[in-house]
Amino acid sequence: MQDLNKDVEAALERIRNALRVEGGDVKLMGIDDGVVKVKLQGTCAGCPFSQMTLKNFIEKELKKDVPGVKGVQAV
Repeated sequence: MQDLNKDVEAALERIRNALRVEGGDVKLMGIDDGVVKVKLQGTCAGCPFSQMTLKNFIEKELKKDVPGVKGVQAV
């Protein structure tokens, strides 16, 4: 599980760079049975497109980069 946390955090750091350009950010809150739980921050937190960002960008990138990720959920 420790490797999964480390791999997810590394992938999130790459994702953060894109989010920060728009004033947003994402924080890892935990991983439960392959589901990555994140908290959207900055402009992402109140953005009407946050669900699209979550599923179409963050989840897609994590699944591509980190074996074992089944999904992403905002908390």
